[in-house]
Amino acid sequence: MSLRDFKLLTFDVVGTLIDFERGVLGYLRKASARSAAQLSDAEIFKAYLAGREKHHLRSSEVFRDVYRYVAGELGFPDDEAHAEGFQSAVLRWPPFADSAEALRRLRRHYRLVAMTNADRVALSSYAHALGDPFDDTVCFDDTGVAKPDPAFFAYNRGRQSAFGYKHCDILHVAQSQYHDIGVARQLGYAVCWIERRQGLEGWGGTPPPKTVTKPDYHFATLAQLADAVDAAFAEPETRAS
Repeated sequence: MSLRDFKLLTFDVVGTLIDFERGVLGYLRKASARSAAQLSDAEIFKAYLAGREKHHLRSSEVFRDVYRYVAGELGFPDDEAHAEGFQSAVLRWPPFADSAEALRRLRRHYRLVAMTNADRVALSSYAHALGDPFDDTVCFDDTGVAKPDPAFFAYNRGRQSAFGYKHCDILHVAQSQYHDIGVARQLGYAVCWIERRQGLEGWGGTPPPKTVTKPDYHFATLAQLADAVDAAFAEPETRAS
């Protein structure tokens, strides 16, 4: 298998391209006024994940409720201003430093498709922050389900087949073993794991997977994937004799 074999890259967005952990921690630490010594990242993420599981629908609407859940669990200020502030902050979660440039480089070689559990409003904000790199997008509003539901992948596969792309043309690129890498592998996709938390303990703001799936490609950053792609396409193409 070569990176030259693919025609289309599908991307998880939040966690792979957008640094939601920095956004979540930044807002909640400011709201709590507690240091890491007083309240660990792991404790914040535990409450955040439970709140997100409880309020799992449209991301541009439910994060005020996620905040109120976290506030109740951890003793943060529980008022409308803080809840609305967290909701607004979701739309301003920052890209990783390498995301926009790496996507620009990857687009020279592939069709780029976003596959995100975010809704259309949030996705529009993230795409704009990334430089609007996507040729197509699939989000929660389109599918009505969230990854790791296989129906999300089935929707996108049907959509891309209308443009002439086959299952074997696709490399799925993602950070989350839980939402993406495991289920994509089970569905027969080639997968690239961008391990954004490489060297850090635990799974942060992403649910832990039951098992860790071995990917076809494995990098710590998106820039490393772009480097590998540039190198692959710089090699002379070999032809069967």
